[in-house]
This record gives sequence, C-alpha cells and structure tokens, in this order.
Amino acid sequence: MFRTALRNVFAHKARLLMTVLAVMLGVAFVSGTLVFTSTISDAYQNSSAKGFDDVDVAVHAESQKDQGNKLGTARELTQTQLDAIADVPGAASTIGVVKGFTALADKNGKLIGGGFQSEGGNYWGKKDARYPLTSGTAPHGAGEVAIDAKTAKRAGYQVGDTVRLSVDGPVLTPRISGIFTTDDGNVTAGGSLALFDTATAQKLFGKPGTFDEIDVKAAAGTSQAALKSAVDKALPAGTIGTETGKELADQQADAIARSMEGLKQALLVFAGIALFVGTFIIANTFTMLVAQRTKELALLRAVGASRRQVTRSVLLEAFVVGTVAAVTGLLAGIGIGAGLRALMGAFGQSVPDGPLVVAPSTIAAALAVGILITMLAAWLPGRRAAKIPPVAAMSSLHAQATTKSLVLRNTLGALFSGAGIAVVLAATTMKGTDGQAPMGLGAVLLIIGVFILTPLLSRPLIAAAAPLMRIFGVAGKLARQNSVRNPRRTAATASALMIGLTLITGMTVMAGSLQQAIDKMASSAIRADFVVTMANGHPLSADVEKKLAASADVTATSPMRNAPVRIDGATDYLTGVNGAEIGKLTDLTLDEGTFTVGGGQVVVDTNTAKEHGWKPGSSFTAYFEDQKSERLTVSGVYEGNELIRGTLMDAARLAPHQSTVTDMQVLVKTSDGASSTAKDTLEKALGSNPAIRVQSKQDLSDEVSKIFTLMLNMLYGLLAMAVIVAVLGVINTLAMSVFERSQEIGMLRAIGLDRKGIKRMVRLESLVISLFGGVLGIGLGVFFGWAAGQLIGASMPTYALVLPWGRMAVFLLLAALVGVLAALWPARRAARLNMLTAIKSE
Repeated sequence: MFRTALRNVFAHKARLLMTVLAVMLGVAFVSGTLVFTSTISDAYQNSSAKGFDDVDVAVHAESQKDQGNKLGTARELTQTQLDAIADVPGAASTIGVVKGFTALADKNGKLIGGGFQSEGGNYWGKKDARYPLTSGTAPHGAGEVAIDAKTAKRAGYQVGDTVRLSVDGPVLTPRISGIFTTDDGNVTAGGSLALFDTATAQKLFGKPGTFDEIDVKAAAGTSQAALKSAVDKALPAGTIGTETGKELADQQADAIARSMEGLKQALLVFAGIALFVGTFIIANTFTMLVAQRTKELALLRAVGASRRQVTRSVLLEAFVVGTVAAVTGLLAGIGIGAGLRALMGAFGQSVPDGPLVVAPSTIAAALAVGILITMLAAWLPGRRAAKIPPVAAMSSLHAQATTKSLVLRNTLGALFSGAGIAVVLAATTMKGTDGQAPMGLGAVLLIIGVFILTPLLSRPLIAAAAPLMRIFGVAGKLARQNSVRNPRRTAATASALMIGLTLITGMTVMAGSLQQAIDKMASSAIRADFVVTMANGHPLSADVEKKLAASADVTATSPMRNAPVRIDGATDYLTGVNGAEIGKLTDLTLDEGTFTVGGGQVVVDTNTAKEHGWKPGSSFTAYFEDQKSERLTVSGVYEGNELIRGTLMDAARLAPHQSTVTDMQVLVKTSDGASSTAKDTLEKALGSNPAIRVQSKQDLSDEVSKIFTLMLNMLYGLLAMAVIVAVLGVINTLAMSVFERSQEIGMLRAIGLDRKGIKRMVRLESLVISLFGGVLGIGLGVFFGWAAGQLIGASMPTYALVLPWGRMAVFLLLAALVGVLAALWPARRAARLNMLTAIKSE
C-alpha cells in the first residue's frame, strides 16, 4: 500500500501541484509572520537591553493613591534624595533623569519622527555615559541642545546649526551644541531625541528641581540585588520604588513582545483564512482523485486490501503532498519575513540591526500546519472511498449521492445556518464588547451552514443565469449544465472564493459606515472652524489659547482641559471650557435644562447624569487636586458623543485648583470661517510650530478617512492571499473536471463543436461558478457588516449603514475576473484534447 500511494503521487504530479501551491501559500504566510515578528521583537529587545547596560538600579517616586474625597498626589524625586542615594554603599555613580516630549523640526519646518517618537531629556554634566558625543560639546543653558546622530543625518543638521523645537506649544530656537549616539528604542524606530542641560530640561518639562528617575551604577563587586536592597533602606519605605537593570530589561522585553503580539495575531488570522480556504481545495482535489480511481481502489479491496489500508493510502498521499508543501512554504516564509523587514525600511520605519530569527517553534509550526491541514482535508474523501463496496465501485453505482445523504446534508446546513443567524441577531441586541464573542460564534456557524447548503443553493442561483447563458448558444447551455452537474464540487470551488469576498465586503461596509458616522459627529457636534492640538496628542501650553484669542481674525476660542476630581468617593474628570464662548463653538443637543457653564454651574452628558442620578438643579461636591472642594450645580443635561462628553465646567474657575494648567485641545472660530487663509493666519500666530496641528472639520474627517483607507488597503492586501488560493482552487477543479470529462469533450468535438466552442464552454463554466461564489460572499459580507454596525451604533448615535454599491460591483467584477483567468489553462487543455483519444478514454 505504501508503494501504491507513492505511485499515485507521482502519477498525478500535475493535479496535485495546485494543492501543493495552496498549502504552500498558507504555510508561507504563517512561517513568514512568525519569522518577521520574532526578528523584529528580538532586534528591539537586544537594542533596548543595551540601554540598561549602565543601569544597575533605577529609582522612581511612588505616588499616593486616591482615598475617600482626597486625590492622591504624585511624589517627585528631589536633589536631596539623589544625594542620599549617591552615598549608599556600593553605588559607583548616580544620574538624575528628566524626560518629556520634544518635537524637532527639519530644515523645511516639518516635524521629525511623526510626533509620537519625539522625545527630550537631560544630558548629565559634561560627559554623559548614556549618550557618547560624536561631535561638539554637552549642551549648556537654555540656548543649546544636543540631538541624536540619526536625526542629525536624516535632517542634515550639524553642530552650530539652529533648530526649531517645541515641548508644549511655544517655539524655541536653540543652537546645536553636540551630536550623540544612542540605543534608545524610539530613535531606532525613527523618532528623535533632544537633550538639554539638567536645569533647562527641568524647567522646560515643568519639573524644576525634580527628576523622573534616578539611575544608579553599582561599584565593582556589588550585585544589582545588593545595591537595590541598600537603596531601599536609604529612603523611607513607601516613598520610592526600585527595579534592577535586569528587571527593567525583562519588563522592556515583555512590553515589546506584547506590542508585537497584536500584529502577530492579526497576520496569523489572515494566514488562517488562507489555510481555511486551502482546505476546501485540498478536500476537493482528493475527492476528485479518489473518484477517478474508484475502480482501482475497488480492485485493491477485491484482492484483499482492508478499509483501513485504503484510507491509509489516501492519507499517505496527503502526507507526502503536505510535507512537500510545508517545507517549500517554510522556505518561502523565511523569504517573506526578510522581505517584510526590508519593506519596513522602504516605508521609512527604522528597525534595529539584528539577525533573521528562525525559531525552532516556527519550523515546527510550519511543518505541523502544512501536514495536518492536508491530512485532515484528505481524511474524509479517503474514508468515503473505503466505505464503498467493491462491487458497487466496479459498476460506478456510488457516483450519485443518495437521497438520504442529501437530506441529511441539507438538514444539517439549515440547522447551522439558522443557529448562526439567531446568534448573530441576538448579539446585535447586546451592548459594547458583550456582543463581540457571540457575534463571532454566530458568524462561524453561519459560514459553516452556508458552506454545507451551497450545493442546494447552487442550482437556483446558477439557473438564474440561464437567460444570459443562452446568448452564447450551445457552449453557454453546456456550461450551465456542467456547473450544476456535480453540486458538491461546484460548492467546494465557489466556497473558497465566497469566504474571501465575505471578509472583504464586510470590512468595506463597516469602514464606510464608520467614516460617515464620524463625519456626521464632527459636523453636528462642533461649530468651531478649527481644532488645535499637539501632533502627538500631548497637552498644549495654556499660552496657546491666549495667543489664538489675541489674533484679530479669531472671534471665539475655548480650551478643552481635563482635571481629575473626587466625587462621591470615586475619581472622575471635569472638562474645563470657556463658559462664555463654548455655546458658539459646539452644537450639542440639550435634553434637559439650560446650557449654562459659569460660576458654579456645569452641564453633564446623559451617561454621567444617569450614573449619578443627576438632573437640572442637582448639586454635588467636587474635591480637586489642591485638596480644596467646590459645590457645583447641574444646569443642563446634553447628549454626549465621542468628541465631547462628561462634565463641562468653566475653565477660569477650574484653573486655580490645577497644579499645571494645560489644554488637550483648543476650539477656534474665525471671521473668515474654515478657509486656508484663516488656517495660515492661525499657524503664523503660533510661530509656524511643527508640533502643533491646526485642523478644520474637513481635515479631521480626511485624517480619519486616511486611517480607514490605509486599514482597508492592508486588509485587501492580506485577503488577496485567500483570493489567490481560491483562484488555484478554480483552476484545480476545472483541470480535473476536464480530465474527468475527456470522453464527453471528445464526443462534442466529434459531433461538430469546434475548439473555440470547447474553450468558451469551460470559460463560461468557470465564470458561472466564480460569480456564484461572489454573490454568496457579497451577500454574507453585507449581512455581517450590518450586524457589526448594530453593535457599534449602540455607542455611536450617528452610525448608519452605508452600502458601498460601487465597491461591491468591483468585487463582483473581481469574482468574474477570477473565473476568466482561472479558466485559461483548463480551457486551452480541453480544446487541445485529441478527439479520437478522448473518445476511447474511460
């Protein structure tokens, strides 16, 4: 039986090639994902670990916790504590660390590093071991700064140049005193690092005389654990927290691994989809191979082979095919992993240097996935073939499915589909994340149910195409009949394409609906012409709002500043606004009371009012961070949204309670409206600061649109893998169908159907099958998009279903194109069959 299985593999090399390719693509995606994420994670971990080479113990201040009506205060490390730690036995040196956001501009005034990786800090003394200088000297005074070598090279800066930068809004123009090297992970990832002398950094980052962290280097012969214990004893318990350099490196490694986990899971999901689609092709291939060898298998049974031996021979073929596919897929995956890393560099995403990592677990996963998927997909056809009695197989009585098996299949499919629809509909009535798991379960059940029912659905749906097929005469009629002759084969072929288009359509429906919902939210909630924010989402200096208000073209401004408070023993947040102007800048729907913000009056959104049981006229006491309290009165209740919600209080009344007054954003209305001229005027009023973004409502909408477009393009690219596998499935099915119908094709040629007619017949058959899968996929995608939208709509009142008719038409054309391209080789092969040889074939 072993020799028989190997002979069958070599006898059907061409037919099994498509199966090998389908499995190989899925395995390549899995192994490529694992290689890529392992390589990037290892590179970042090694790079970040270097940053802790000179840190044996790191000290930070422990903040007090919120208790009762008292907000906890953030403790700070002082020079006195640094001196005490420096005197600890075993401490060779100590460094006070100051950190904060610092946006650097290039010579064209553009922000370097995209904002989120733009960091600043302090250079310790005249020679800081953390940052070796490659040129120049250490920064000294407010007029000097040192920048990292990668940023200097990228922006073309040299020692002595003047650079524009900002830490919280106002533009600074210090001179570059020195350029240094660093292993900082943000710099490695394409960000920037600017260093000031310690006193200047403390002043700029709002931390005069204090430090964010104290790094301690152990003396020779002192272990990290011993130094940590000594430092802990040097200061009162509960005031500081300490970690050894090894603990920090481990924490950093865990954080990097967690950050990569999301990307890895997302990529593996798409790899799983490709393998899932490939499973249909494998099952289809082995079903047809087994069907073509029915008499051969029956003869084996007749000469003494048992059912198990027949099943094992089919599984052995699958094992050989799976092994070849897994090995080639692993090799291709290693190439994909290396290519993805290079691609990141091409897109400007810097990655630390490091070797390509092919972990043993990656090799094991690739081999296991490829071999197991193939053998599982081949098991059912092998088992089915072994159960056919030899006499029945000899006379081909098994060819047609029995009425009992069809009834059982359709009943099972109806039950799965009904259960899936019921669970999905039930999930749409749930709130928030509660409905996500049930909806995912319902979607899986429904897809399985539709797959089982696909043979039943194929007849009426393909029959609907009959009027169009008549246009092509005899070839069209034959193509339609061939499409429904073997519903199971047609179903397995169409289902592969159906799954890919289901996901693509569902994602497109959700993205389009969300885009419109956000557009409506921005236009309905904000009357302001512009929204001013920091590029990285950090707080703005309060001076920004003052500068904007002083501009001649500005008619109204309001800050949006958050402040923690304690209300009824729980921590909450108030939003400070310009009470006199906020009504001109927002268009919030008022449910009750009046929209009055000023003095001791506040307005709250419906969720906050419901949570506390408030209504217009209700009073409550708010305890602030300065340990003082105020009695506030609710003047009105409004409908909140993702942009504006919570409790709105007059900023002038809130500011005295804040230790540092900063704004998350500033709303601005101008006399010229949201024009490009007005935008330029505001940007100039703020010193053309690259760290500050001035955005109109249209800019906000375009920014969100870019995010959705990027997300969809990535999804389309990833799901293209599933579509490619589906194309292979169509080619495989048609090629084997042509082989199976060689005698029939020979007879058609003999009675007058020319080669062009044969080609047209095969192409139309492929087209009909692909369009059938496309219609099912688009229909399911719309349903899932609607259902997911119901969950989103529960927390987003402006959400409404948007059907992208244009894109859905493109998807249907894509399905048709898949059918046309997939039929090229099988149609050519069918047309080239020798007429007499085909007629004599069995």
